[in-house]
Amino acid sequence: MLVFCDITNTKLVTLTFLLVSVWCNGANGGALTLTKENFDMTIASNELVFINFYADWCHFSNLLSPTFDEAADKIKEKFSQLGQVVVGKVDCDKQETIASRFQITKYPTLKLVRNGQPVKREYRGQRSAQAFLDFIEKQLEDPIKEFHDLKDLSNLDNKKRMLIGYFDRKDVPQYETYRRVATNLKDDCQFHVGFGICANEKCDLGQVYLHLEASRAMHPPGEPIIVFRSDKALSNDEDEIFKGNLNSFDELHIWAQQKCVPLVREITFENAEELTEEGLPFLILFHAPDDVESIKEYKDNIANTMASEKQNVNFLTADGVKFAHPLHHLGKSKEDLPLIAIDSFKHMYLFSNFKDMHIPGKLKQFLDDLHSGKLHREFHYGPDPELDPMQLIADQGKIPTTPPESTFKKLAPSKNRYTLLRDEL
Repeated sequence: MLVFCDITNTKLVTLTFLLVSVWCNGANGGALTLTKENFDMTIASNELVFINFYADWCHFSNLLSPTFDEAADKIKEKFSQLGQVVVGKVDCDKQETIASRFQITKYPTLKLVRNGQPVKREYRGQRSAQAFLDFIEKQLEDPIKEFHDLKDLSNLDNKKRMLIGYFDRKDVPQYETYRRVATNLKDDCQFHVGFGICANEKCDLGQVYLHLEASRAMHPPGEPIIVFRSDKALSNDEDEIFKGNLNSFDELHIWAQQKCVPLVREITFENAEELTEEGLPFLILFHAPDDVESIKEYKDNIANTMASEKQNVNFLTADGVKFAHPLHHLGKSKEDLPLIAIDSFKHMYLFSNFKDMHIPGKLKQFLDDLHSGKLHREFHYGPDPELDPMQLIADQGKIPTTPPESTFKKLAPSKNRYTLLRDEL
């Protein structure tokens, strides 16, 4: 590893590398071949690096390759500024270290690296050159919406989680930190900013706090503020002011990520594949589209009693009208909403009654019974007998039934689009 103490030399080496890489890529056309020799420098020197992780023996990789190369040429033509975008490809058989580092479990996998950090959501959209170009254009859009009047904040969507910043000017280092965080988390939160609002309206920052419903405390004029505003229509989470170092990207990023990615997430058809691929069973509240109270009750219950289980299960909410098919498998319809169920990716199990969630420990026991196998056993043979040997003998002669089959496993990565590696690894 080369270590440079002179920042001028570092910039020169980086620029030289970029010029050589872009020149070679331009001469050959298509996506830039990434190897262990140029990978780290490439992702560190560009705002976006869009990567195709592939294998030569994979049928789906070979189908995608010419389209991805075509997209690389289109993107390079439109975004020619150095350090902006690189479209690259990694041969995972030859670059096993890189593939392992990015936890590649299927071919081809398309991932985005932004400001040197892998984006957790891989690309799952249409696989055409134009779709890839549109995707990159969207990624380069400014993620922060500017407001010019404090009254504008009253019109923000109260079903969205968001960060709101106030800065005197745009050309301050704290705003650049905020912008970088917004770029990385724009899929999880909305970001808003106001510049010089108090100077224009002759208010102090205490009034800004009050308007953001975050704090009534006064704050020294001229100091920037970043406030988290919760999705008030869907949760009882409280607003919070960032009290850390606004010059520290890592500190602000960690705080913002904790606020933007809630314990209980909404599952949609757009993110179902991503959530399914995490491999954790789903504990899902199915609700009517306009029923926000059951969502709040469910989120509060999870936060107060089951937060420690987040490593073992995905806590989700789902629109019961959009996801009518899983309800049908459970023998339910929209008239039965709200209801709670577990999808283990093998079977689905229905919680006794939504209101039973308020019985202390009841919902937690439902999840524990999944892990212990009790849910599956009781579905076959009914409630466990209480120390009755004759009942145990009688149960052995029963013909087992089959719990409803998982419906969400069908939203996992398609075998008609990827070569899946889980079974081989």
